[in-house]
Amino acid sequence: MTGLIIFLFILLIIVAAVVIFARRRAAAEGNEDDPLQARLAEFIQRGDDVQSLEQIEMSQPFTERVLIPLARRLGEFSARFTPQKLIQDTARNLELAGHPWPVDAPTFLAIRFILAVALGALAISYVAFANLPNPTDNFLYIGGAIFGGFFVPHIMLTSRITRRQTEIRKAMPDALDLLTICVEAGLGFDAALSRVSEKWENELSLAFARTIREVQLGKTRREALRDMADRLGIPEMSSFVAAIIQSEMLGVSMARVLRIQSDQMRVKRRQRAEEAAHKAPVKMIIPMALLIFPSIMIIILTPAALQIMATL
Repeated sequence: MTGLIIFLFILLIIVAAVVIFARRRAAAEGNEDDPLQARLAEFIQRGDDVQSLEQIEMSQPFTERVLIPLARRLGEFSARFTPQKLIQDTARNLELAGHPWPVDAPTFLAIRFILAVALGALAISYVAFANLPNPTDNFLYIGGAIFGGFFVPHIMLTSRITRRQTEIRKAMPDALDLLTICVEAGLGFDAALSRVSEKWENELSLAFARTIREVQLGKTRREALRDMADRLGIPEMSSFVAAIIQSEMLGVSMARVLRIQSDQMRVKRRQRAEEAAHKAPVKMIIPMALLIFPSIMIIILTPAALQIMATL
């Protein structure tokens, strides 16, 4: 128990030292923005009745007020010791997931480390109070907690990426149909993209809306479309962007290209549905073998077993 208290005390000192060092370094460089002043300006602009900055601060959730700023400070401090390849890969994954959380790559890595340490401390406290007879169980509990705390955020991020890409793949044929209709009706490609982004509220419409904003801010259509394909990371979108850019360069009819792309997307969506249907029997083997077959065997063989026991 004494070792646990010393461990938690040292951990608290390290966290406090990191936060104080990060604050002093940011203040010395003069690049620390005051979030309270930004919130105060926002409240005043909206015309809300604000008494003090403390009132604005306490109106924020505990996560945004304490946990995320702490993780951001730790991320800024640990970014100097983290390999750039890991930071770039994490930033890429956050981009593919559509930035589901208000954190950057160093902050996300810091959250993984903090969660691993916190769960490890909980496991140590449980082991200290449980007094398990087998020392191997102690290492299993502690190692499993640290491993789970470090990799659970990564698993959640990967799940977000898969879910987002699946949603975009399902929405692409319908979006391309509407895009084709708008172009055939006389709208330009940018206006058609804007109309599609206003029609639905999904990940694909958000990607189209961001592309239109980038074009309006001065980026060329070719660069904006390529950046959109890179952000989504879907081969179908990369093929669609390549076809649009090639038709623009060669002067081919945009409506014809969109019609061909829409038909190809529908064929691919049908093929993915057929592939999922063919995989279903294989996936059903595990629940059938573990849940259904044992129940059937119990129902069928129990009366016979009772009769045999009564006879013998």
